[in-house]
Parts: sequence; structure tokens; C-alpha cells
Amino acid sequence: MKTDTMGLVAAGPHAAQTSGMADLRRVIAASTAGSAMEWYDFSIYGTASALIFADLFFPGLSKAAGLLAIFGAYAAGFFARPFGGLFFGWLGDKLGRKVVLVATVLLMGGSTFFIGLLPTYATAGVWSTVLLVALRLLQGFGAGAEQAGASLIVSEFAPPARRGFYAALPFAGCILGILLAGAMFTLVQRLPKDEFMLYGWRIPFLFSALVVFAGIIIRMRVKESPVFQEIRRSGQVSERPVRDLLSESPRTLLVAFGLRVGENGSSYLYQVFALSYLTKILLVDKSIGTLGITVAAGLAIVTIPLMGWLSDRFGRRLMYRLAALFTCAWAFPAFWLFETKDPLLIIVSMALAIGVGVFGMYGIQGAYFPELFSARFRYTGVAVSKEFAAVASGGVAPFIAAALIGWSHGAYWPIALYVMVLAGITFVATFFAPETRGVDLNS
Repeated sequence: MKTDTMGLVAAGPHAAQTSGMADLRRVIAASTAGSAMEWYDFSIYGTASALIFADLFFPGLSKAAGLLAIFGAYAAGFFARPFGGLFFGWLGDKLGRKVVLVATVLLMGGSTFFIGLLPTYATAGVWSTVLLVALRLLQGFGAGAEQAGASLIVSEFAPPARRGFYAALPFAGCILGILLAGAMFTLVQRLPKDEFMLYGWRIPFLFSALVVFAGIIIRMRVKESPVFQEIRRSGQVSERPVRDLLSESPRTLLVAFGLRVGENGSSYLYQVFALSYLTKILLVDKSIGTLGITVAAGLAIVTIPLMGWLSDRFGRRLMYRLAALFTCAWAFPAFWLFETKDPLLIIVSMALAIGVGVFGMYGIQGAYFPELFSARFRYTGVAVSKEFAAVASGGVAPFIAAALIGWSHGAYWPIALYVMVLAGITFVATFFAPETRGVDLNS
């Protein structure tokens, strides 16, 4: 291994191409900004879905039917994500990482902004619902490669010995997005109810225009990944990344899918479904669930980089396995604490479920997933594995949970069992996953 003049350990024999610390800091900032915007977009959409979209876009339905309707529209964005992952993953492996980072932030943020301009059902009837779903599909299409690109490009810039830590840092942007979304909704919810329903809910969506502008400015200043530059110089750019992925790494793709299920599914069960469950089933004040998510996000500011650092010390596979096991074990205690209706216990429950379990796995993904795939089809591999798993887990999770609540007449045990199944799939997947700490990303 060679070391450049900036003190960074080269990822392979091409030490001259290793980025300096200034470039690494810049790419971390750019990836963090994009992650913040993605999670801001999804958090405000999820919060609005849980709290008010049933009244604005699906009026006249029963509580159970309203939950199914809003979470069905919510799931639509996830069904678009694999197509976005395929398209932008292919683009990232053909044209480079940077162009995708700029395109995805523009598409996602623009879709979110226009949701804030939508007419409601009272004004436009069923067309309001159609437009909502259409924009949700565009939002999901853009998100299909955002997370993959953010973690991948940092991993390809970072020194191998500290790749887990550095690749986890952009995911702190997710926390910034969640905190910003929570703060925005907390602020607008202080408006009188009539004003909140009339225009207050639109403010968080329209605010995304500023986030998009900042994200594009930052990402335009980022250099292309040194790994991709080397692939392009050597003439090894894949002509058919999807075909190469499926022919060379089908088992790895399946393992990565399994690793993603527990994190993504549990995330949206706690961050989206639980909000509706607390307010509409348990009749807890809306602010309690929002505060719980905010506290969990604050805890994850520590959890995410810590788990990345621990994965550098003890290995990706072991730390991922422990986080999945915690998520599985905490499922029933989490919902039992919800049932107490005690605000403090609800907040503690959500903080541990999301801040430790969900984001514990998430923090390791930044380095783990890029290390699983060859550089020639790495963007496609990471994006496809993450987003197809997102459809099968996170996208349908709130919808399935709402159906289970209706079937069980409000009992929480089927939902807790559902969380255990999702986390259990990931726990089992870790026994089939390789240990990748410190691998050469140029190969």
C-alpha cells in the first residue's frame, strides 16, 4: 500500500490518483447535502401522509381505509425507486458518479417542491390525488440512486483503513434532513388548525427549493471519483452494467438485498406507520411521535459515525449482525411502550428503535455495500440491491402494517412480529455476507 503527500492511504497501486483531504472533505459535504435533502423530502412526505394527507387528498374514508389509501400512495414512490436505481446506476457506471449526484438532487427536490403547490381534493377532486401520486413517483425515481451515489463516491475517495467512518458521515445528512423536517412541521403545526390545513402544510414542501439550490451548488464543485477516473482511463468502463452485475454477482446481489430489508422496513414502520398508529389508533397527541423521531435522529448523529468506526475496528459483518439482532429483540418492547401512552416512554422507545437499531445498520451500509461489488458495475449493484429491497420492505411496510391493524382490530402484536421478521431476514443474511473491511475498491 502507498501513501500520498496528504497522508491518505491509497486504495490500490495508483497512489497518484488518491484524493487529498480537501477533496475528501468536499465530497463528504456534497454527499451529506444530498442525503439531507433526500431524507428531508421523504420525512416531510411521510409526516404529512401520517398526519394530514388523508383529510386533504382522501376525504370521506374510514380510519382504516384512510390509512390504506395514504400508505398506498406512499408506497408508490418506492415502486419507482428500483427503476431510478437501474437508470441512474447504469448512468453512474457509464458516465460517472458526479453527473448522477447532480441529476438526482434536482429531480427529488423539484418533485417535493411541486407537491407543496398541489390543489387539494376539495379544489380539484380526484385529479389532486393523481397529481400527488405522479409527483411521488418522480420523487421516488430520483431517490433510487441518491443513497447509493452518496455512499459510493465517499467510499471511493476514502482511505481503506477509515472507510467505514468516512462513508458513514454522509448518512449524518439523513439526520439533518429528519431534524429539519421535524422542526419545520413542529413550527407549522403551531398555526391555528384552519390555517395549517389551508396553507401551513405546504411550507415544508416549498422550503425544499432552498435545499435543492444549496445541494446543486455544492455538488457541482465535486471532482469525479478517482476509481471511476481510473476505470475510464484503462478502458474498463462496462458497456452493460446491469448484465455484468447479474452474470457476475447474482449471489452478492441477493445477500445485499437481505442486508437492506431489516433496516429499511423497520425504518418506515417506526418513522411513518408508528406516527399514524399513535395518533389515530392510540389517540396520542401528534407532537409526541414527531418529537420521538426528532430525539431518535439526534441519537443517530452519534450512532451512525460510531457504527462506521466500529466496523473499521471489528468488521462490517459483525457490527451489522449485532444491529439487526437488536432491532429484532426490541420490536415487542417498542410497541408495548407505545401502548402505555406515556409520552416519555414513547419517545424512549422510538429513540432506541430508530436511533440504535435502524441507524446502526444504516451507518455500516455506507462502506459495506460499495465494498461488495466490482468497480465496473458498483453503482448499479449498490443502487439495485438497495432499492429493490426498499420496495419489498420499506415501501409496502406501512401499507401492510395498516392492513394488519385492521385485521387484528388494533392489536400491536402483528406489527411487532412483522418488525422481527424483517430484522430476522437481515440477521440471517449476515451469515452469507463476506467480510469486506479494507478491500481494494479499484478492482
